[in-house]
Amino acid sequence: MNPAGVPVSESTSESRPPRVLRTDVRAARRRLAGQVRKTPVFHTTVDGPNGPVPVSLKLEFLQHGGTFKLRGAVNALLAAPKGTDHVVVASGGNAGIAVALAAARLNMACTVIVPESAPHTKVAAMWSHGAEVLWHGDSYAEAQLRASELAVERNAEHLHAYDMPAVVAGAGTIALELEEQVRGRPPVLASVGGGGLIAGLGAALGRRREVVGIEADHTPVLSAALAAGRPVDVGAGGGKAELLSATEIGQIAFEIATRQQIPALSVTDDAVAAAREYLWREFRVVVELEGAAALAAVQSGVYVPDQGVRPIVVLCGANTELPVL
Repeated sequence: MNPAGVPVSESTSESRPPRVLRTDVRAARRRLAGQVRKTPVFHTTVDGPNGPVPVSLKLEFLQHGGTFKLRGAVNALLAAPKGTDHVVVASGGNAGIAVALAAARLNMACTVIVPESAPHTKVAAMWSHGAEVLWHGDSYAEAQLRASELAVERNAEHLHAYDMPAVVAGAGTIALELEEQVRGRPPVLASVGGGGLIAGLGAALGRRREVVGIEADHTPVLSAALAAGRPVDVGAGGGKAELLSATEIGQIAFEIATRQQIPALSVTDDAVAAAREYLWREFRVVVELEGAAALAAVQSGVYVPDQGVRPIVVLCGANTELPVL
């Protein structure tokens, strides 16, 4: 079966995960026509450690629901078996918001399992879209296990927040937009989290453009997996609550990162916070911490573009407390 059309209940935890290819991303784009925003790109310069750095900012935080994850959520639900009327997902925040919004649009019931530490702002957003929210455990992994069990108990579809072909293919539609919006083949920087975003970008772009994964230094899920040759649980690193994310890269993301040679760079919480403050101060743009991680790599000097290269920086989410500073 075409990976982008795999039923949402299918597991991706096998040793050989399904491959997500550019053809799947193109199919997702056709499916998502009229369902998501084509978010704009803003060409500008930002302060770097050694002076101004030209960048192209992909304003994906302007997506419906304030998160890129809506693309994957809608794609997965549209690809679900006919008659699907209830979906269950585990989430630390944005995936729950995206699935709740997608389910509401498609007249499906939605249950989100969140860890006890899930940010209240994000839980409130799930409620606003009509989702049932249940708390379970102290980590995403515990919430994910409970979501899998609950889906069976309620005969509902289980949607994975990031390690699922249709979700990855949906995220990859960002890359197809970038090909139309930005000339040449500049590198694309994006935050890692569980890996759904970089996996989608990698699946769509292949070797056409370099994709660089930016992760928090206290949860180096991609770099740890690349070093070990397999996904490994890095454990909770004690970072800021809003940076709560998976502690192990998804199988699909690992396969794509390995195949496409996607590097991983780590940034500190302080650098991410400084990047978010800069976006507000200079551009009056409000993003969440994870949404500013890719920019933090440029501004802190962790990522230094080659001479004459204007990297694309994906600002991927805006679900945060207000005021943010």
